[in-house]
Amino acid sequence: MRLRRVHQGHTALRDKALLAVMRLVQGHAPGVVRTLLYRKEFFGRPWSALTQQVMRGPSEWTAGERETFAAVVSRFNQCVF
Repeated sequence: MRLRRVHQGHTALRDKALLAVMRLVQGHAPGVVRTLLYRKEFFGRPWSALTQQVMRGPSEWTAGERETFAAVVSRFNQCVF
């Protein structure tokens, strides 16, 4: 379930443009992108920083292996992201 505010509450022109381009290219704008753009200071920026640390920080796994793991988990969860 997606909250209406997260789905339609984007007010910044840049965010609206990005979502419009995603809809044009992909046919939809993934919910995770909408969530990251909504209230960036509260959720989007901290979550993005954590994701970058996990996916690109020091690890025994390559960045490619981590991306593959993320893609497989997304597929199992039926996530279109």
